[in-house]
Amino acid sequence: MISVEEALAQVFALTHPLPTETVALARAAGRVLRAPIRAERDQPPFASSAMDGYAVAGEVLPGNRYTVIGEAAAGHMFTGAVGPGQAVRIFTGAPVPDGATQVVIQEDVARDGDAITLQDNLTEGPHIRARGQDFRAGDQISAPRRLRGVDLSLIAAMNHAEVTVSRRPDVAIIATGDELVMPGEQPRADQIIASNAFALKAMAEAEGASARILPIARDTEASLRTVFDLAQGADVIVTIGGASVGDHDLVGPVADSLGAKRAFYKVALRPGKPLMAGRLGQAMLLGLPGNPVSSIVCGHLFMRPALRALQGLGRYPLPTASAALACELPANGPRAHYMRATLEPGGTIDPVASQDSALLSLLAQANALLVRPPHDPARKAGEQMRYIALDL
Repeated sequence: MISVEEALAQVFALTHPLPTETVALARAAGRVLRAPIRAERDQPPFASSAMDGYAVAGEVLPGNRYTVIGEAAAGHMFTGAVGPGQAVRIFTGAPVPDGATQVVIQEDVARDGDAITLQDNLTEGPHIRARGQDFRAGDQISAPRRLRGVDLSLIAAMNHAEVTVSRRPDVAIIATGDELVMPGEQPRADQIIASNAFALKAMAEAEGASARILPIARDTEASLRTVFDLAQGADVIVTIGGASVGDHDLVGPVADSLGAKRAFYKVALRPGKPLMAGRLGQAMLLGLPGNPVSSIVCGHLFMRPALRALQGLGRYPLPTASAALACELPANGPRAHYMRATLEPGGTIDPVASQDSALLSLLAQANALLVRPPHDPARKAGEQMRYIALDL
């Protein structure tokens, strides 16, 4: 068996950033930006009013009187200039007229016809946003980065309608086993519902991939070969179950017969020891265990980082944080243990009652994986422990 760190390094060695494509900005949410974006103009492109009020010139003092000579609104600039004793009615976002040095907010003004008088206790100004205060033409958004809503807004403000992003990884998910039926079907007394693929598909799509669930591969070489054929063109093939060494575990032998090159098999990991990775044709092959918790935990630890690497986000494990342990824990064994746990409101982390790798309901209650290295000593309540947040 190899360590989790060694296994992840070998998974990363199987990945190379995918080609790029250009997409409309409105379709770029969640995509990975691969080419920097440079601003085409200043923002704001002119000095603009930060408040509704009156644009005036010169020193502003209580009792000053001005004659209103025009109006400026957003999208409708005042084309003249403001001189001494003059004011322009102005609204938020409008260009500040030439000559104006301050905007006096409307609450600080008494108006009588075309004349205004400044009141006592003036609000401190100038209430003008300088040209380029947000960003300047030529300022850059760096790449790579996953595009959030605020990034799209910034790119739009920089006057770009399209962006260069990574092509979405194509992920083919294959559940294996005679014991499986799809949700909604009528299982026999000795069958169970195939569930892992739905979690893995959701995780892959949340990472920016396009994921497809292929038909269940039965426990025959012919069936598994047929389903592998359906996965052609995928960037990542994820199999669920059948990766161990039992009489009915056919993923390894069939993949080998199709020309797969294995990188490793078995990881010093709990849950998830019977994990396999390699390459099958142009695709990365990731053979996950069949137990629900093992499959999903391995999806977090290996599939998600691999999909990020394929999109050009670098070769990094999922980030960890630390929290105080809510209870005592006995010493850990020789395998790294990723314990299902809940982050409590008080800032502590509490492992769930059972760590059985078949208990999907307890994984659904968890929102973190508490990380215990091999041979981690016994821990007391209150000690700081590393964890991975389960945000997908």
